[in-house]
Formats: sequence, structure tokens, C-alpha cells
Amino acid sequence: MRCNHPLGSEKWLRLPGNLKAISLLEMALRRVFVDVIEAGEAVARGAQAHHLARVARLQPGEWVEVSDQVTAYRALTESCTPREVRFRVADALPAQPEAARLGVALAIIKFARFEWAIEKLTELGVRSIMPLVTARSDAKLVQSASKRAERWRRIAVEAAQQSRRLAAPTVAAPIPFADAVEGSSSGTKLLAEPGGPPLTESYSGDTTLVVGPEGGWTQEEAELAAENGFKAVGLGGNVLRTETAAVALTAICASRTDAENRR
Repeated sequence: MRCNHPLGSEKWLRLPGNLKAISLLEMALRRVFVDVIEAGEAVARGAQAHHLARVARLQPGEWVEVSDQVTAYRALTESCTPREVRFRVADALPAQPEAARLGVALAIIKFARFEWAIEKLTELGVRSIMPLVTARSDAKLVQSASKRAERWRRIAVEAAQQSRRLAAPTVAAPIPFADAVEGSSSGTKLLAEPGGPPLTESYSGDTTLVVGPEGGWTQEEAELAAENGFKAVGLGGNVLRTETAAVALTAICASRTDAENRR
């Protein structure tokens, strides 16, 4: 049942029993990444403004959540054109629990499947995605991958907004496997390996997950990863597609991090 609340004109949802009434504005709102939040106003420009005006068809008077990728706020759309969208900022939203500090290095595969993986990894909360050039990567795909970098970043931004994240993950330019493993930061380092041991631990710090092509790793790559502190992990005996393994392992890591944060 909807009702008016004495403190304002916004709609409220009356819940049964002794549960409190909830403002419809507290329910899921569209999240929008903006260029700047300053003096009670937020502004989106460029491709983001064009998308909001032409594709999302955002209208003045529509409530949204805006994020400068540091803090999120509830905001009212004041104007919307393909060049610029302006919002009047209301209240700050509560800080979200810390997500898994997880970076995924993913072998370059057919672009439709790679882009699906970017979307799902973003929804799961990864902080960074690194397209990986491996010994068994398709040479034609590798050659074309650098031209896709900006498109992949847009996919990550759109998925981050859809899943109401505070910020989008970084999507790096394609990088050779050796550079990725030798330049990996400290923390937990995991190498997806068919038939590898299952994930049995919780990882609360920085974690790097490396997922190879469907042809698997060469012996040289596996040895180089081990020399740089990577531990093999798997998901049973089945041979999985690259994007399936990446999403499944990420979901396990994210779920365990979330469980740790709730304790």
C-alpha cells in the first residue's frame, strides 16, 4: 500500500504488521557515475551524458543515485541533455562494506565471451581486470584487442552502475603473461588450473587470480607462475571455458570475503 508521508511529498510503502514504512526512494534507484560533485550539484558530461539522455532517457525530476567513485548520494535530476546532465544532490548514502580486493588477469578469448566475462566480473566486485596475452592466445584476437580497450572500459562502467557499485573496476591494456605474473603485487596469488585443488581458504587481503586460455598453460608459463608465488586452484575435474572458470572462482572469493566482513 502506498501512502503520503507527513515530512514530504515523496511516496512511501506501508509494510504489514509492525514493520516501518519505507520510502520508495530508498528502494533500488539507477546509479550514475558523474564527473564532479560540488556545492550540492553533480554533473555528468561526454559519453555518459549522451547515454543518459539518448539511451537511458533520463528525465528531469527523476531520482537517482550519483557517485564520483568515492561517495554515493541520492540526487534529483534537474536537467538532461546529450552534452550535460545536472543533478541536485540530497543526502549521502551509507558506506558499503569493503568488497573483495580482487584483480583478475584473464586470457584474451573471443570478444563476445570476453566482454560477457568483464560484465560478470564487474558485477561480482573485482577491482581490476587485465586482458592477458598467453602463449596459446589466438594471434588475430591479440592483434585486435588493443582496439577494444575503450569499449571494454565502457562495458565495465555500465555493469558497475547497473550493479550499483561505488566505482568501476580498472580495465588495463592487454599485457603479456610474463609481465603480469612477474609484476604482480604482494598478497594471495592464484592460478586457475584444470584439476587443481579447490579453494579452501578465505582471502581477506589483496588477491590476484590468473585465468588462462582453453588450451591451458604451457609448462613454461606454469613454472613461471609458481616461481612468482602463484598457487594452482581448480573447480573439479571438468574442463571449463575461460570465462566460466573466471566467474566461478571470482564468485567463490567474493562470497568468502563477504562472509568474513559480516563476522
